[in-house]
Amino acid sequence: MPQHARRRLTRRDALRKTAVGGLALAGTAAIAGPLVAGADAATPDFGYRDDGRAYVVGTGADLVFKVDRRTGDLTSLVYKGTEYQGYGGKNSHVETGLGTSSVSIRKTGDTILVTVVHGTMHHYYAARRGENNVYMWTNMADASITATRYIVRVRPGLFPNDAPDSWDARTDTLVEAQDIRRKPNGGTRSKHYSNQRVIDYDHVGWSTGEVGMWIVRSNHEKASGGPFYRSLMRHHYEDGAGLYEILYYGENQTEPMRFGLQGPYVLAFTDGSAPSPALRHDRVDTSWVDGLGLAGWVGRGGRGRVAGVGLSGRGTAYAYTVGFANTEAQYWTEADPATGRFVSPYMLPGTYTLTVYKEELAVHTTRVTVTAGRTTALHTLAIGSDPSRSRAIWRIGDWSGTPRGFKNATLMTTMHPSDARARPWTGSAHTVGVSHADDFPCYQWADINNRMRIRFKLTSQQLALGHTLNIGVTTAFANGRPRVRVNDWVSAVPAPTKEPSTRSLTVGSYRGNNHTYSYAVPASAWVRSPDAYQELTLDIVSGSGGSAYLSPGVSYDAIELLP
Repeated sequence: MPQHARRRLTRRDALRKTAVGGLALAGTAAIAGPLVAGADAATPDFGYRDDGRAYVVGTGADLVFKVDRRTGDLTSLVYKGTEYQGYGGKNSHVETGLGTSSVSIRKTGDTILVTVVHGTMHHYYAARRGENNVYMWTNMADASITATRYIVRVRPGLFPNDAPDSWDARTDTLVEAQDIRRKPNGGTRSKHYSNQRVIDYDHVGWSTGEVGMWIVRSNHEKASGGPFYRSLMRHHYEDGAGLYEILYYGENQTEPMRFGLQGPYVLAFTDGSAPSPALRHDRVDTSWVDGLGLAGWVGRGGRGRVAGVGLSGRGTAYAYTVGFANTEAQYWTEADPATGRFVSPYMLPGTYTLTVYKEELAVHTTRVTVTAGRTTALHTLAIGSDPSRSRAIWRIGDWSGTPRGFKNATLMTTMHPSDARARPWTGSAHTVGVSHADDFPCYQWADINNRMRIRFKLTSQQLALGHTLNIGVTTAFANGRPRVRVNDWVSAVPAPTKEPSTRSLTVGSYRGNNHTYSYAVPASAWVRSPDAYQELTLDIVSGSGGSAYLSPGVSYDAIELLP
């Protein structure tokens, strides 16, 4: 299972003084000189000024940042006298940069708010008195911008790193699509390999032990892909580094884009420790936001919740998640492992599809309506669609909506399949009752390990009947799907299922639209001896091309033969 990123790194010994907008900043990085009307004279380091090109905002703590008046880009981040923003001449911004925008600033009590308007897009930055944080919101009202992310670009050398999202183009060789590289030792690296399931992380960033720089994610209510979606979160190259808040990204996306205000997400500086738990999306106090007039903002008073007393029919070895989704918003919560009880986050009013997931496999769905100011109470939900309950003649793996338990499954979210650390994708036949699930590859490609074989025996009674072969996949690439051969019997080619059209298996994601292919194998297919092995061959077929690890392929969930 993916783990939270918690890394302490070594920092440069010296901090340097940096000039920002003509203001000498060092030590506490307080703003020198007069501030515009609205700054608090009693605390001159909390306020803002216009330097002619940017609004310069002092937080009243150790952080000063600048927002370009023309584009809304973040052009400077000075923390304790050190400039952190920027590499390759690029700023920090929404998506690839909005370009010419309307940018304004105002102070309301203990908050300074910068508003950026670009067409139908609204983006906001806020500083709170005495905090080393930049609060942000993004409101994408329509599809005029094709993706929604914020990228913080960080100067090189400030956070030494050798994580899976790091590479050095001076020594590493290209593997795939300009964004996956191989190190001299055979290990592979990519910005995509910073990915984690959204449900598994609250923040991403770095620490030197003395300085921490983090993005604390939002609740992703207007994002897409659900609780298990994986997307790049961070990168670290020889010429700079980046932190991301991904709200909609086309890579391996399973849902249409949602529109509306998303946030707050927080860029936080610390003394090296992890960001305060009070900044978490499910804990952060947003009452101060209610009076700011953000387009699309709905405070806690305009939201409702859902509470369930439990889930019956659970498997004790699995985690259960309860998700809520409609075209406007998405939410999720983890069910109590002992009782199955759950309470949703505060949700926008509306009717939602409630889905219970066993790990990542949907095993129950219903509808629920959320009303502002109320908690909707639900009786125990009975799980009735878990395929693990079916009595199987044999089963390889177990149904979880993930490839967990199969060979190389623990590696594939953080490395390319060609990585030297992966076990060979080819091998001898899998013999039921002798081989183990972790001998069976988690992925299969038409051009890498086709003709995978499974050997098994049937009793005399079983030989007299036809049986159902089920093959569960978590995703497929390039319309790949399995055609099966049992001894001399060959199945028809099944129709492809709806899956993301982008890369998946090579960029650290097995997550797609889980699907089960079922094949009715007739009794005439069997070798008529209980002592003989039946041989099942799996081939990946597709009308699409591609070679090696970009040939059509699938990620396996479970394979079973039912009576």
